Order: sequence, then C-alpha cells, then structure tokens
Amino acid sequence: MKAYEVQSTTGIDALVSVDRPEPKPTAGQVLIKVKATSLNYRDLLVTEGAYGSGLKYPLIPMSDGVGEVVEVGEGVTRVKIGDRVAGIFFQNWISGSLTKEHTKSDLGGGIDGMLAEYVVLHQDGLIILPDYLSYAEGATLPCAAVTAWHALVTKGNISTGDSVLLLGTGGVSTFALQFAKIHGARIIATSSSDEKLRRSQQLGADETINYKTTPDWEKQVYQLTNRTGVDHVVEVGGAGTLPKSLQAVRIGGSISLIGVLSDRGNDIDPMPILFKSLTVQGIYVGSREMFEAMNQVLQKHQIKPIIDRVFPFNEAQEAYRYLKSAAHFGKVVIQLE
Repeated sequence: MKAYEVQSTTGIDALVSVDRPEPKPTAGQVLIKVKATSLNYRDLLVTEGAYGSGLKYPLIPMSDGVGEVVEVGEGVTRVKIGDRVAGIFFQNWISGSLTKEHTKSDLGGGIDGMLAEYVVLHQDGLIILPDYLSYAEGATLPCAAVTAWHALVTKGNISTGDSVLLLGTGGVSTFALQFAKIHGARIIATSSSDEKLRRSQQLGADETINYKTTPDWEKQVYQLTNRTGVDHVVEVGGAGTLPKSLQAVRIGGSISLIGVLSDRGNDIDPMPILFKSLTVQGIYVGSREMFEAMNQVLQKHQIKPIIDRVFPFNEAQEAYRYLKSAAHFGKVVIQLE
C-alpha cells in the first residue's frame, strides 16, 4: 500500500511517499481503508522535530483520518464492515482525565498515524462518523473540533450570553466559532486578514478585529465588552499572544490554552492570573467520550466543518506547505479517493 513517512526532522521535505505492506487486524482490531485526512499545525511540528523529543522516525504522520471498515479481527463488536469511522487522537483516552499513558497513544506522534491507504486501529479507538458528513468533512473532527469542544463546552461550560474571544481563523477557531454560536454566545474574532474577518462574520462572529492594523487588540476587546473583558478566550497563539489575552479576559474568566503558533520564547507575567482570579486551562485535544458527545450536537444542528482546500493524496507535501503559509480559513484536507 501507499503511505507517507516522516523520515527525519528536516521539515516538509522529510515527508516521503513509500510502499508498505498492507496491515492485518488481530483480535480487537479493525482494518480501515482511509478516505481522507486533515492537517493540524501539530503535523508541521512533527516534520520539524518540534513536537517533543520522544518521537521515533520513520513515522506515518497525521492524527486526523477517516475511512471505511473493510475487515475486523476476532472479538470486534463496536463497529462492523462497511461502517464509516474516524480514529480518535489519543487511541487510549476513552474517558476521564488525561494521563501519561494516554499521551503515548497519539496518532501521528507516539504511534503511526493516518496518512496511508490502510491503517489498523483498535476498536476502542474509533467512533462512527455522523451520517450527514462527507469523508472530507469527517476528517476535520478528531483534533480541531474535539479541542474546541473540550475548551468551550467540557471545560468552559459555555452558556447563553457569554462572550468569547477567538484568535485567528484556523481549524480550532472556526469550530469554536460554530460551537459558541449554537450556545448563544457573543463572539469576537481576530485575524490579520479583512477577508477572513468577513468570512468569520458570515459564520456568526459579532465583532471582528484586524490585529495587524490594531496591534493593541486587547484594548479594543476591553472596550467592546464595556470595559469588562470576555468570559472565555480560545488561545491558539501561545506565548506571543497570551499576555494580551490575559488583559482581554474578565475577572474570573477563563483562557483555554491550545496552540503555540507564535513565539514560544516570551516571558509571561503571572500577576494578571493572580489579580484577576483567572482559570488558565491547557487543552490537549480530548477523549472519545468528548468526541461522541460533540457528534450528537453536530448531528442535531447539522454543523458543517469549514474546509478551505482539498488536496489529492499525491500532493501531500503541497498540502503541508499550504498549511504552513497560513493562507487557509478553516481546515486543509488530503483526500485519498
């Protein structure tokens, strides 16, 4: 079968097409014919050796993938041949709190991922896709959507009338916008592109700020909220934007720390966290239980993931480069057929 391997930590050029034997399921396992995968910023970090020091190369990358069950091993009862399924990000994180053991089971990191024609996963690491979604749409869910759900719903307990600040317009932020909207929240979105901000408004953003033309965007957020600050921040920038997010959130508010898109070398002053009694919560994707709860809401509201571009399987490197360019709005997908 055809697959891609990250063979070293030299960047996107280290992503190489290879031939591997087609895997076979054993007891409790499922063979999946992969139909589509989607990219996350984390996939770029893996190619650059910036995603921890414990990865072993060569590695089949990408956590997010969906496909059709074509063979099952002995004792499989959760799924059947013909089912449309997605792998969960942490194959061992079914429910409860994240543990060290769970973190060793991340697809495309601790173990081989989804950028291959066929993969074998344990039945416990699978969920059934909502039937109204295409394979390309379903491929966007395992990391970005679950992360946004975990941040705003599972941990954030978002409710009607809350205010939410979203940084950027990538996969996590566009899903967070959609989840915040169906919960009746007021949404403030930021971007360096007026066109992306216009699209955010079409999705339901109430206020938008171009952080390139308004570098002190935290002050504008403060003014837009009657000098109070927002209830929730979905913080995907990291050290480069966190100091501003600490200023933009209200006393007693929450910041979901998700991404590391900006410079990680900045010092963070902890005093605003203390003086404002803030909750700063690290969000590392989520469990199968969260994924399944999210899918029920997706199905109920018929939420459609936002896909920017779909690349064919033989253009995987081009898909990575497009993601790295930051030109995308929503998700970038690689489709196998």
